[in-house]
Amino acid sequence: MESIAISPVGINDINKLQAISRVTFAQTFDEHNSAEDMEAYLNTSYSTEKLTAELNNPNSEFYFAIDGELVVGYLKVNMGDAQTESQQNDAFEIERIYVDQAYLGKKIGQLLFNKAIDLATAKKAAYVWLGVWEENHRALAFYKKNGFIPFDKHIFKLGNDEQTDIMMKLEL
Repeated sequence: MESIAISPVGINDINKLQAISRVTFAQTFDEHNSAEDMEAYLNTSYSTEKLTAELNNPNSEFYFAIDGELVVGYLKVNMGDAQTESQQNDAFEIERIYVDQAYLGKKIGQLLFNKAIDLATAKKAAYVWLGVWEENHRALAFYKKNGFIPFDKHIFKLGNDEQTDIMMKLEL
């Protein structure tokens, strides 16, 4: 889509980041989780304090997908000690790619994914990795289509619910 711009997120964008983070996570996972677990996760993971710390971490980067003035999705990537799991120093993590439900199917996730691969390549990463909830079939299919293969599993805690993520990687 020509009208979608991918742009870096700065500390002054924290309110927009918090809004798109909360909305897209809820859209993706609300129907599969209790209201209590969702509220606990959203309030912890997307608090102003946590997002501020993530934005200020030099080993993490965020990017918005913007349609005109509207933020319709975002990407979060990590390197080094910002990665959510211990990996090799030359590893690159895609922690989050989320797109507003109204924009699904419009290739915005692919634009954000391509941005992540460009960043990983520029940083000379050996591989890109990520974790996907085992029940998120749309995301699993997307990453398999883009060449990722499963290599491990880990537990992702959403509120009080322990869920299994499939860890996937793509050699560069």
